Amino acid sequence: MTATKKRLKIVGAVLAVLLLLVYLYRTVSVPAGSISSAGAGVAVEEAQARYPPTESALQRSLQLAYEEHNSQIREQKAELQRTWEHLNKLEEQIRSLQKSTPRKYQKVKYLNYKNRKRILITGGAGFVGSHLVDDLMVQGHEVIVVDNFFTGRKRNVEHWLGHENFELIHHDIVNPLFIEIDEIYHLASPASPPHYMYNPVKTIKTNTMGTINVLGLAKRVMAKVLIASTSEVYGDPTVHPQPETYWGHVNPIGPRACYDEGKRVSETLSYAYAKQEKVQVRVARIFNTYGPRMHMNDGRVVSNFILQALRNETITVYGNGKQTRSFQYVSDLVDGLISLMASNYTQPINLGNPVEQTIGEFAHMIKELVGGPSVIRQTKAMEDDPQRRKPDITRARQYLNWEPKVPLESGLQRTISYFRNELARSDRFQESSNKYFDSP
Repeated sequence: MTATKKRLKIVGAVLAVLLLLVYLYRTVSVPAGSISSAGAGVAVEEAQARYPPTESALQRSLQLAYEEHNSQIREQKAELQRTWEHLNKLEEQIRSLQKSTPRKYQKVKYLNYKNRKRILITGGAGFVGSHLVDDLMVQGHEVIVVDNFFTGRKRNVEHWLGHENFELIHHDIVNPLFIEIDEIYHLASPASPPHYMYNPVKTIKTNTMGTINVLGLAKRVMAKVLIASTSEVYGDPTVHPQPETYWGHVNPIGPRACYDEGKRVSETLSYAYAKQEKVQVRVARIFNTYGPRMHMNDGRVVSNFILQALRNETITVYGNGKQTRSFQYVSDLVDGLISLMASNYTQPINLGNPVEQTIGEFAHMIKELVGGPSVIRQTKAMEDDPQRRKPDITRARQYLNWEPKVPLESGLQRTISYFRNELARSDRFQESSNKYFDSP
């Protein structure tokens, strides 16, 4: 009985396994067929949806080409986006490398704390100021430039940015300044007629309120001050050449008065502070100066003639061309300013070139040095234009052992080279700007 039960159990188990296998076979084979048929049905429906039976073969091929083109555009956009992200990462890496890489500066002399001075230069980003910065930095002093960038440019001093001895402050000296310094060179003021006539009130304020702020600062910190005055204090002189003892011949209400009288008041303030507050004052009366970093459109005779000759334009001489000027190279002026600051002489001193040139002669000299087809033409004289201007530099020779060294022709060649490079740079930027803004 027991053996019979065992056999029945075995037979039952075998039958169950057989039934299970048959069931599995049906569930696997039949749905696969149905799925394939269902998939085929779906594919047919999609094809019919995309390509209705009414469409021709040409329409279908066009549709396929259009979809392929869109797919390529999407891929290209994605690739451009990846490239743009990659470029941004590269730019960030370059910027970080530039920040971490030390800049190369011109070699400067080492001075210990006893000999090193903290020197403030107002208008230090301008034409003369930036050259003065270069000399004082090379000598090893700490230089602080204050400029409102009306006529000054950051490019003039950018080669010192980041140097441990250099600091640039964007500030208008018409407003008070609180800083610790040992010496001040007060050069802040527009110096060319178009610039100082552009805003006469501002020019007067710079030369009066600005000078008061500088002298007040010097009084507080007991600093020595050099005031950059001008040959314009002599006006249209009746004495020739002009010594420092000449009081001048100035029109107080003319178009140049804002600058002429402003500088005269600046000198008056300086000596008032010297007498009343015991401020150490030096006054330099600067005559016509030229050289690299001159403002290209400052309206002065040197820049006007050079630009007109380089552009093959007519060289315009205001008046009959017989009025005279004397031109000194900027490096000579800087040497004179530094010598005057270091001296013990407190009266005004002329800094200029005693070699006199007529404007007509000067125009012919520029034309010959530049070359080109430019012609020289006389035009209407400017109001209150001085007829003769030549410094008497006896004081400078006697007390500073100073006189100009750079010959006129040599200095003009350097200046012409600078202006030629500036014009080429300006043309490159203009061309690049036109391509960018004119492109669709």
